[in-house]
Amino acid sequence: MTTIETSTDGRSAGAVLAWSRDMVEATLRPAADTLPASMRRIAGYHFGWWDEQGRPSATGGGKAIRPALALLSAEAVGGTAASALRPAAAVELVHDFSLLHDDVMDGDRTRRHRPTAWAVFGVSPAILAGDALLTLAFDVLATGGHPVTAEATRIFSAAVQELLDGQSADVAFEERQDVGPAECMSMAAGKTGALLGCACGLGALFGGGGPEQVEHFVAFGRDLGLAFQLVDDLLGIWGDPETTGKPVHSDLRSRKKSIPVVAALTSGTPAGRELAGLYHREHPLSDTELVRAAELVEAAGGRAWTQMEADELLARALRHLVSAGALSRPAAELATLARLVTRRDH
Repeated sequence: MTTIETSTDGRSAGAVLAWSRDMVEATLRPAADTLPASMRRIAGYHFGWWDEQGRPSATGGGKAIRPALALLSAEAVGGTAASALRPAAAVELVHDFSLLHDDVMDGDRTRRHRPTAWAVFGVSPAILAGDALLTLAFDVLATGGHPVTAEATRIFSAAVQELLDGQSADVAFEERQDVGPAECMSMAAGKTGALLGCACGLGALFGGGGPEQVEHFVAFGRDLGLAFQLVDDLLGIWGDPETTGKPVHSDLRSRKKSIPVVAALTSGTPAGRELAGLYHREHPLSDTELVRAAELVEAAGGRAWTQMEADELLARALRHLVSAGALSRPAAELATLARLVTRRDH
């Protein structure tokens, strides 16, 4: 299981995430109740609230990292967590929208240790449920009459468009053999960094932060989001299924052009060339070939380079907290979360 790091100046990451889940779920559940029954059933299953029959389930949802970042960012600029509940819930809804569609596009049949929504309810219903969550996210953000709502909606919309562009690039990479590391990093910055940057920026905005503070929080979240994606790519190859909820070597099986793979393919090493031979075959890779592919990514330096980049991004993200003048306790807890998501079990 993932090791939870503790800050001497604040709560442990586990305590912060539990607090965030409880706070945001109190906003998410009433919002989800407004969905059409067909969409609500699938959304609740995806959230881990009930099983495929609609019976209450003890299976938790995600970690609620994005909402936690929004709530803590509001506190870090001197506001209250409660002031950022709506943007926190909105970014979580967008995140879950993207996961529902991701699982369909990637053909993943397992998430959070149980079948994905499309595997249970079908492809078309899962896509429509994702669309419903995206629509609901904008509704949640716009409700409440906060004076920064118009500005927040523009930031939120831009982040969603960037997320979609990053996802589009990710899909397009599957058909190309000439993808480079810089393109991969740009794709990940959109696919993952944009929404984490949005979560932090909206939290600071709703918490009363000034324009310069908001910019630093956006930058903190974007750097952290890119580091998060780098680590997620490592987990997609070497992650323990008990930790990730996905099959071992899942990204290699689907021939994803993840960052460690692209780093290996473009390394100019014998291991990189052998990996290219495996990756460009038409037939599915056998279990033995998947093990070999993982060995080749590591031998070509893809694993070490990706972890080094993640570490550098984490350091840069933490410097943004200092530049923003973040208050001590929430800043310490933001740093604790940042270290957690970049040091998950591989």
